[in-house]
Amino acid sequence: MTNKEAGSFGAACEMTGHYIQRWKTGRFYYVLKSGCKTGKLRERNTEKMKVLILMYSVIAVFIMNLTYMARIHPELPCTILFKDEEWKILYLRAAHRTKKVPDRPYTIKEAEEYAGRPGGPKRAPGGGPPGAKTVWTGLQKLYTLLDYRELFDFMGQV
Repeated sequence: MTNKEAGSFGAACEMTGHYIQRWKTGRFYYVLKSGCKTGKLRERNTEKMKVLILMYSVIAVFIMNLTYMARIHPELPCTILFKDEEWKILYLRAAHRTKKVPDRPYTIKEAEEYAGRPGGPKRAPGGGPPGAKTVWTGLQKLYTLLDYRELFDFMGQV
């Protein structure tokens, strides 16, 4: 509902378009608060809190980008969101538990599915794409694997 007057059919369509998109704001705050755990931040300094929320907002947008790009443009390559090492580790460890790297990057839709595998329970084949919660849990596991890899690489150099 709005108290703004639509002067034309085009203006009414534009207002309706804005209204239809409002749920994305709700999903963003859900991912930010529950996925990034900003509701549990206990920083007393306002400036530090702003920086933390900004940082977590970038993460929340990444999660939402992966989730919605996979639905809108499923044929795009996963390299638009993932670095070379990231998509390979996601394929090797998080999704397939194999040692053979694919010849070329897979699609963004497949990346969303792979991120969702370690992030939640086994889904029914026709159950639809994983949700944001499943994706953020899977991505946390992916980036934990990448952190361990960096640590082991560093330890091997010492």
